[in-house]
Amino acid sequence: MSHRVIRAILFILCTVGASSGAHAARYCLQGDRWGYPGNCAFSTRDQCRASASGTRAHCGINPRYANQPRGQSR
Repeated sequence: MSHRVIRAILFILCTVGASSGAHAARYCLQGDRWGYPGNCAFSTRDQCRASASGTRAHCGINPRYANQPRGQSR
């Protein structure tokens, strides 16, 4: 399987997994394609990094949660 197909599958799995959870996503895929705050569909940094792998995108904290203490959700 090509890296492009693998990245697409990982993206879909991560997006579905993050959106089906009870808590909101804390990490955003950011870059030229996504802008700011980006695609904020990732509950873990590892999920986001898997989708960013091989692209010019990077992962950042969802600005909605940037100043919020750990363990709290909105």
